Amino acid sequence: MSVVVTGATGQLGRLAVEALLRRGVPASEIVATGRDIAGIKDLADRGVVARRADFADPNSLAAAFAGADKLLLISASIPVDERLANHRRAIDAALAAGVSLVAYTSMAHADTATTILAATHRATEEYLREHDVPSVLLRNSWYLENYTAQLPLVLQHGAVIGAAGEGRVSAASRADYAEAATAALTTEGHTGAVYELGGDEAFTLAELAATVSAATGKPIAYTDLPAEKLAEALTSVGLPTALADVLADADLGLGRGELFTGSGDLSRLIGRPTTSLADAVADALR
Repeated sequence: MSVVVTGATGQLGRLAVEALLRRGVPASEIVATGRDIAGIKDLADRGVVARRADFADPNSLAAAFAGADKLLLISASIPVDERLANHRRAIDAALAAGVSLVAYTSMAHADTATTILAATHRATEEYLREHDVPSVLLRNSWYLENYTAQLPLVLQHGAVIGAAGEGRVSAASRADYAEAATAALTTEGHTGAVYELGGDEAFTLAELAATVSAATGKPIAYTDLPAEKLAEALTSVGLPTALADVLADADLGLGRGELFTGSGDLSRLIGRPTTSLADAVADALR
């Protein structure tokens, strides 16, 4: 069994490669790909096959996917307006390579959610269906790391900011999502499945603030902003305008319940409880 992982130079992709190794997949049967494979030299040193794959370059995809049995297609983190075309090229290359299964990291409720991000995931899912690609859809909610990465700013300003109101998010760790993806790739019965993946314990952003406050002993409040004001705040700390707009829009989706799932799919796939918000905050603070 040869498993190709796209985006192995990124955080989720690298975690997926590590999870495959832990599951006993021989390193020689794992193909880790990325635009710059210098970033995964350490994996290659351990016997993992490293191949260059650029979603914008069909020839590189054909070479990277050659001989593949299964593909973990990690959604691209490039500008949103380029994402769908790149996903289509990757899917076309997977079909040409004759893969038996594509596991695609989609977004929670991609079929019904109304955010900018969800639209690109929905279109990718539709492309998989239209081309009869054997696939499993891994509809991930938000990453806990989306919040823990902000802790220095949260502590500096004494506030969590957002535009989510009282919406609840089923965030989970990247490691949890990576483990779920590899479970779907290495065990039977997942072809055609749609998994709504998220943490066991959903929380509001006010509860996030309270968790950080309890962990640090510092008063942290949640400040709910209009989406345009949140986008302005994000650009003020260095985020590109387009990304800030997408993240503010995602917060509105969070407020509408589009990042909540009570399915339990994630903990069932990984065979244990998901990482809690309190544990993620404590780990980040350490």
